[in-house]
Amino acid sequence: MSTQISNLIPSNQELVQQRLQVAREKRAARTRSIQQIQERNMHLKNILHSNQTVPMYAVKVTVCDELRDELKLSGREKRGRVFFESQSDAVRSLKGLRFELHAFFRALRKGSFMLSAGYPLVEEDGTISSSKTVDDVLWKIESDQDVIDTFQKADSFFQDNTSTLKRPSIVIKVQKDPNAAPPPPPPAYLQNMPDPASSPTITMLSFYSFPPGGVANPEDFANLLRKAWKPFQALGRIYVAREGINAQMSVPTNVLDNFMACCQSIPELGSYMENGINIDPIPLTRDEFATAGTPAAGGEPAPPFMGLHVRVRRQIVADGLDESLDWQSAGYDMPPLEWHQKLKEEKDNLVLLDCRNTYETDVGRFEGAEPLGTENFRDSWAVLEDRLKDLPKDTPIYGYCTGGIRCVKVGAYVTQKMGFKNFTRLAGGIVAYDRTLQEEAPTEEPLFKGTNFVFDGRLGRPITEDSLGTCLTCGGETSLVSNCRNENCHKRMIQCENCRTSFLGTCSDACRHRLVRGTSVSITSRPEESKVSFKNLEDYSSGHSSPTPTVYKEIEFNTKSLIPSGSHMISGDAQGRLLAQLTSMTREGRVLELGTFTGYSTICLIEGAGNVAKITGQKGTRESGPFVLTMERDSKAFNVATAHVKAVAEHGLFEAGAEAICSFRGADVPSITSSTVSLLYEESVGVELRRVSDALAAVESIANGAEEDLSAFDLVFVDADKTRLLDYVEACLLNDRVLKKGGLIVVDNVLWKGLVLDASRHDSFSSASDDDDEDSDEETAELRRNRRARKLANKMHRFNAAIAQDKRVEVLVIPVRDGLSVIRKK
Repeated sequence: MSTQISNLIPSNQELVQQRLQVAREKRAARTRSIQQIQERNMHLKNILHSNQTVPMYAVKVTVCDELRDELKLSGREKRGRVFFESQSDAVRSLKGLRFELHAFFRALRKGSFMLSAGYPLVEEDGTISSSKTVDDVLWKIESDQDVIDTFQKADSFFQDNTSTLKRPSIVIKVQKDPNAAPPPPPPAYLQNMPDPASSPTITMLSFYSFPPGGVANPEDFANLLRKAWKPFQALGRIYVAREGINAQMSVPTNVLDNFMACCQSIPELGSYMENGINIDPIPLTRDEFATAGTPAAGGEPAPPFMGLHVRVRRQIVADGLDESLDWQSAGYDMPPLEWHQKLKEEKDNLVLLDCRNTYETDVGRFEGAEPLGTENFRDSWAVLEDRLKDLPKDTPIYGYCTGGIRCVKVGAYVTQKMGFKNFTRLAGGIVAYDRTLQEEAPTEEPLFKGTNFVFDGRLGRPITEDSLGTCLTCGGETSLVSNCRNENCHKRMIQCENCRTSFLGTCSDACRHRLVRGTSVSITSRPEESKVSFKNLEDYSSGHSSPTPTVYKEIEFNTKSLIPSGSHMISGDAQGRLLAQLTSMTREGRVLELGTFTGYSTICLIEGAGNVAKITGQKGTRESGPFVLTMERDSKAFNVATAHVKAVAEHGLFEAGAEAICSFRGADVPSITSSTVSLLYEESVGVELRRVSDALAAVESIANGAEEDLSAFDLVFVDADKTRLLDYVEACLLNDRVLKKGGLIVVDNVLWKGLVLDASRHDSFSSASDDDDEDSDEETAELRRNRRARKLANKMHRFNAAIAQDKRVEVLVIPVRDGLSVIRKK
C-alpha cells in the first residue's frame, strides 16, 4: 500500500459528492419507475373510461394463503383485477407477465412462486369470481408459449360468453413454489439472540482494522456493515476508507457477544481488528446512556450517539501524509499490564509520547508523558521530526493514544520514515489500559491520571479524580471537556461546571449572545431552574422563537465566502422567518420574488409554500398550487442561488441539505447557461428560477398577459431596484394577472437604514443637516454623509408616503431589520 493516496483516493468532499450523486440516481430511477407505472395505469384508465375499442384482457389475480402470510400482503395485494393490452409484453412472454404482476403485487418480488391459470367463473350479472375457476381446472404457466396459449384461451372463452363478458378474461393464481429453495437460515450469531431492546444496559466500545489488502469498495462495505449491524440496535460513528475501518459504537450489553461474533465473521474485520474490540469496563444504564452525551442545541440531554452512521472517508484517521505506509509494521504492540509494569520500572529510561491532541492531553495523561502539543493529528509529523532528530535510532520510544489507532500510524512513520528500531505502542490505547487494570489488577493505582477523552457524545471518561485541565473561562482546575453550543463555532474546550452553566455551554460572550439570538435555550431538563438573561427585547424575541432550520446558516456562510461584498443583503433570521410565515398563511402558496440574490429569502418562501402544500395536498405548477417564481439579474448571484435551491430541493432544510450546501463552499459554483431553472421541492412545490435583464419589464409582461399558462400569485416579495418600487407595485395592482385580490406585496428596505426619518423631516434630504441629533451613533452619522444613502432614503420616503395614500391597498410598515412594508391588495 505504498501508492500515493492523492492519486488513488478522492477527497472527503468528492466522496460526499459521489455518495449524493448515487443517491440522486437511485431516487431518479425510483421516480422513473413509479412514473412509468402511473403513466401505464392512467393510460389504461383512460381507455376503460372512453369509448375506445382497444382490445384488452381483464385478469383476476389471487395469491395463495401461504404466500399471503409469508409476505404479509396488504388487502389490496391479496387479490385484484389488472388489465393488459392485447399487444403488450404481458400477453406474449413470461417475463412480461411477471413484470406486470410485480407492478401490482409488489411484495411478490421477495418470494419464489409459480403461476397457473383457469377459465373464470362468471356470475349471472357478469361478475367474475375472484378465486374460483370453471370446474376448478387450472393449467401451469411456465414458458412464453404457456402465456400465449393462456390468452388465446381467454379469447376463445370470450367468444363463448359475449353476452355476459365485456372483454376477454382469465384467472391467474399465484402460488408458492413447493420446490423453491428455502430461504437461507439466519447467521449463527443471530440464532437464539435475545431482544436488544430488553437489555437494561448499553456497552460503549471501539475498534479499528487495517486489513492487509485494504477495503476494495468502501461504499459497498459501508452498506454491508449497516445491514449486518442493524439487528443489534447498535449505534455509533464508523469511518470506512480503502485503508481500513475505525469505529466508536454502543451496543446493548445482552447482545454484545453476538455483535462480536458478527464482527469476527466479516473478513475485513475478524483477526485484523488489532487487539480485538475495545470495551469500556462499566456499561451504562439506559437512563445514563440517554444523558451521557453533550447536550443538544436547545440544552436537552442527549445520548453519546444518535444513530448508526457509517461514513466513507478518504482515510479513517486523517494523517495528512502524501503516501500510505505499511500499517502492519508499526512497532511492538505492548499489552496493557506489561506497559503498566514497564512504566513503573523504567519510565526514566525511555521517551514516552502522548500522541493525542492538546484538548485531550490537557485533561488526562500518563505520568511523565510528553504531549506532542498538536491541534490536529496531521500536525504530528513535524513535531516528531523535531523532537526525535538528535536521538540514536535504537532509543526506546513509547507512544500511546485513546484506542491505539493513531499510534499505529505514528509507529509506522517513526520506524519506516525516521528509521527508529525500538518503538512500542500501548495495545488498545488508554481504553484497554483502563479496562485491563480494573479487571486484572484492581489493586494497582492507575499511572494514567485524569480524564480519558473519548470520541463520542460523552467527550470524556474519568479514570482518576485528578483535575488536570484549566477552565477556558475562569482559569480554575477541571477535567470537563465540551463543544461550544454555538453551532457556528462548535469549538472544543475545557470548561468547569460553573462556567458551563453561566455561559450556557458556550466558549465566550459572543457565542453566548449568538446562541440566545438563534435558538430557544434551556440549559437543564427542568425549565424552572434555567435562568437565561437577555440583554434587550431583540435577544428576548429571538430566544423565544422557533429555531431557524440549519440550511440558512450555511447559506449565510456561503454568501460571505462567494459574494462577500453583498453578504449584508441576505434577509436574516427574523425577516426570513416572517417571509416563511406570511407565505404559509396564503391560500395557495403562490409567490413571486423579485431579487433572488443567493437564495436565502427564496428558500424561506419555498419553505412557506411547502407548509401550504402539506395542508392542501396540492402539487404546484405554473397554473395552480404552491409555486415560487424568483427573478435575479446578477449572473453570479443567480448561479449561487440555483446551487442553494437545488440542494434544498434534493435534500431538505436540515442536516442533509446543510451538508450539501456546505460541500461546495470554497469550490467553483457551476455556471448556469440556461436563463430558467425549474425544480420541485418535496414533490409538491414548483420552483422556477429565472435570470432576467429587467425584472420590472418581466413583471409588466406578465401583467399584460404574455404568459398565459402562469396563474396569479398570492404574495409578491420585492427586493429589487429601490428607485422603481412604485412601478413594481403598480404592475401588481394593474389587474389580477400578477397578484390576486386580497394578495400581499412585501417590499424590503422601506426604512433604509433609519434615514427615512431624516427624509421625512426635510423637504430635500440632500445633505447632512446641521440640526442632526447630537447623540447619533458614528455609523448613522457616516450614512448621513453618504450621498447615495441620502438619495435612496428620499426615494424610499416618497414611496412610503405615496403607497400609504393609495386607496387600492392597505399598508403596514414593520420595523424588522431594514423595514418591511406589507401591502394588501383590496
